[in-house]
Amino acid sequence: MNVLSWYRSFLLSGLILFTTLMGEAFSVSDVLSSPFPSNLVVSEDGSRLAWIFNEEGKRNIWIAEGNRFTSRRLTDYDEDDGQELSGLDFSPDGTKIVFVRGAAANRQGEHPNPTSDIDHVEQEVWCIEVETGEKWRLGEGASPKVSPDGDRVAFVDKGAIYISKIDVEEDGGKLFSARGSNTSPEWSPTGEHLSFVSYRDDHSFIGVYDFNRGKILWIAPSVDRDREPLWSPNGQRIAFFRFPGALAEPWKKRGMHLPFSIMVADIGETTAKTVWTLPDSSGGFAQSYPAHPLMWGDGDNLVFYSEHEGWMHLYSVPTGGGGAKALTSGNFEVEAASLSPDRKKVIFNSNSGDIDRRHLWEVSVSGSGLKQITNGDGLEWEPVMTSGGDLALFCSSAHQPAAPAIIEKGNKRHRLLVPEAIPERFPMKKLVEPAQAIFKAGDGLTIHGQLFKPDKMKRGEKLPAVIFMHGGPIRQMMLGWHMRGYYHNAYGMNQYLAANGYVVLSVNFRAGIGYGRAFRDAPNQGPRGASEYQDIVAAAKYLQSLPYVDADRIGLWGGSYGGLLTAMGLARDSELFAAGVDLHGVHDWAVRGQRRNGGGWGIFGDELMELAFESSPVSDVSFWYSPVLFIHGDDDRNVDFIQTTDLVQRLRREGNAHVELLVFPDEVHGFLRQESWIKTYEASADFFDRFLKNTN
Repeated sequence: MNVLSWYRSFLLSGLILFTTLMGEAFSVSDVLSSPFPSNLVVSEDGSRLAWIFNEEGKRNIWIAEGNRFTSRRLTDYDEDDGQELSGLDFSPDGTKIVFVRGAAANRQGEHPNPTSDIDHVEQEVWCIEVETGEKWRLGEGASPKVSPDGDRVAFVDKGAIYISKIDVEEDGGKLFSARGSNTSPEWSPTGEHLSFVSYRDDHSFIGVYDFNRGKILWIAPSVDRDREPLWSPNGQRIAFFRFPGALAEPWKKRGMHLPFSIMVADIGETTAKTVWTLPDSSGGFAQSYPAHPLMWGDGDNLVFYSEHEGWMHLYSVPTGGGGAKALTSGNFEVEAASLSPDRKKVIFNSNSGDIDRRHLWEVSVSGSGLKQITNGDGLEWEPVMTSGGDLALFCSSAHQPAAPAIIEKGNKRHRLLVPEAIPERFPMKKLVEPAQAIFKAGDGLTIHGQLFKPDKMKRGEKLPAVIFMHGGPIRQMMLGWHMRGYYHNAYGMNQYLAANGYVVLSVNFRAGIGYGRAFRDAPNQGPRGASEYQDIVAAAKYLQSLPYVDADRIGLWGGSYGGLLTAMGLARDSELFAAGVDLHGVHDWAVRGQRRNGGGWGIFGDELMELAFESSPVSDVSFWYSPVLFIHGDDDRNVDFIQTTDLVQRLRREGNAHVELLVFPDEVHGFLRQESWIKTYEASADFFDRFLKNTN
């Protein structure tokens, strides 16, 4: 070893010792190292649970079984290849699981391929044997459903329904040919029928394929959009939602504002009975959000969600019709819900009494016995009850990342199913506890956020600060690790920034969920005036009021809608916001409306197009002089890549702002590879260090 090499080694050893003694800050890779769970399902007999773990980009199916629900990994995918797993469905005897590997194609028919693999990439349906781990391919497609007899699997590919023998490794055959895009297959309890939704541009039908007769029955066809078919327990009836069909004049509001009715029909009948109709014009937002928006409860009651009383709540109505009974009520929201195996109770997660967290509750389908199951400083969500009365769930806290857990019958506390899955290098003890922050926007609206403060601050020190904004905007950040993978990562990044000397304020701006319909549906938001931007300005003023924040060193970061608000802040208020990191943001509402049939916001007509442009960052680009880092994948299926290419060209033409880029070829909106997230967050931290800490 030469002298120079020895000297470098000596310095490095000293640095390692110093940082260890001082409490070494963790890396981005460390804080993102814990596996994220999703898609929790239970076998029919309640003896097995299954879920998907995303372990640093390596996605695998895990199961828990036996009296103590002993856990093990079932599949053996070992690469960060960006190929998603989804659609878990147990066979009735619990011995097999069908699942989907890969994701849906974009508008050009291309499946996600973020590694730029030169081989053909597909979305495929697979089956795996639980005991042996042996797996086989059933065909190309998604949305697999195992038949009640356990012998067949129905799935969807390119708008057609296919069927395959569950134990045969060969591509399934098309079940029938029919007009429209046919999706959402659901077996009847007897296995004699298969329901589906046939989307036909301006309307949709509920169809039922009769296996004995080999023909399709159309359930009360109309000029409306019928969807979400649900079989009765005896398989003789079917319930569904009915939304209005299309108007020749485009709908002026977002699609979630459409009114709805609940319908019930006898199989084979040409008519359906209206069981309940939304009593006002508030719309059916809730029906597009939960995984199970309609449930057939005990006593022939249909359980559903509605927001017509101002908050998203659960209701039940007899299938014979009549008034709907509120199962929950008050100033809180209900999210994921499921029925107990006997269909007598609804188990759900809610922010009742703890508006910036989630806890579990139960209530009978008749409306009695509302009871809180979990409480405390953690979060619990996505509950599923086994036939034995055990309750499976996901949980997290400010320190503990999302993890699967079980509340065994008779117990009050949950236990983690796989505590050893959290890596030793995950910095659980080094994370800060975010504090609830509440402040007023300029128009007086109350805004909630989470404030992350570095653990060790010197007296009189003025620290740089960063504001984080979620996407959606139909999202809410929490006082702990989030329930969605994208925001689970974002929470980790906020913790990383706090550990590296930044004060971080995560803002739940208007247009988000969790605080009622009036908050979510606030006037003049988005392309109609960007009223939510005032909440970001209010957040900056809140930070400036804190004695430990440097008022001249406040940055912005966020993805998607949060990227839009980052760009908005830099364009409108560069004197207030010193730097920003913009992940795949919308920068021109008018372009979105033109390219995406109204952009999901009803952006139609010259007048609204002009207002949409004025409500966008591009309209104020001449005032933008703060430095910015743009990050975008060019196979983004949510936000067109031109939103970034266009804005960058405008900024280059103006020549007032320093612009940096991080582009991921073939990545999608919510990056599929762990490597992409790590590069994104490392580049973001480096950018803030250079422009907020001045470490150039």
